[in-house]
Amino acid sequence: MLTITLCMKMGRKFTFLLKSKSDEYCFTNKGLLHLDGTSATSKKRTLRRYSYSKYQIKNVALETAGTIDLDVEIKFHMGDEYYSIDVHKKHIEELKDLYKALLKIEEISYDNDITLQYAHKSLDMASNTFSRITNTQVNLAEQFKEMNEIAFNWLIDTKKQYNVKDYGFVFEKFINN
Repeated sequence: MLTITLCMKMGRKFTFLLKSKSDEYCFTNKGLLHLDGTSATSKKRTLRRYSYSKYQIKNVALETAGTIDLDVEIKFHMGDEYYSIDVHKKHIEELKDLYKALLKIEEISYDNDITLQYAHKSLDMASNTFSRITNTQVNLAEQFKEMNEIAFNWLIDTKKQYNVKDYGFVFEKFINN
């Protein structure tokens, strides 16, 4: 269980583990650890870490098994990477939990991106309005410095609020519930 050990050492909370013939996928509260084995016969493996705050999850899908097929697939994009993970159909209930959690993370990330765009537009509008105010007795250098500091701090606070780094609360809600 190399992946779980790595999760713990990195200060992550292990939430869900999927194993295929050559790969392991460890979903944590902060991201995905993908232990990539090139094939079932090769011993060479590559560990990749994708944080939810940096690599947005999109296009989450769950493909159920047919009558002959013995596996189900969970599919999603994380950043530029596309994942299609096959799991034996006896684990469909657990996979549904992961599916719901990933969908919720996708939804939260999307909503937060929109809100951050609104924040930037709002700041641009405020800046444009402020630049139209003319008063010859105002110290422009001092006013620029003060406005820049306020805007910078506001953007930092907004990013902290809407750039979620820990989705443990989502996994707690959906996994094993």
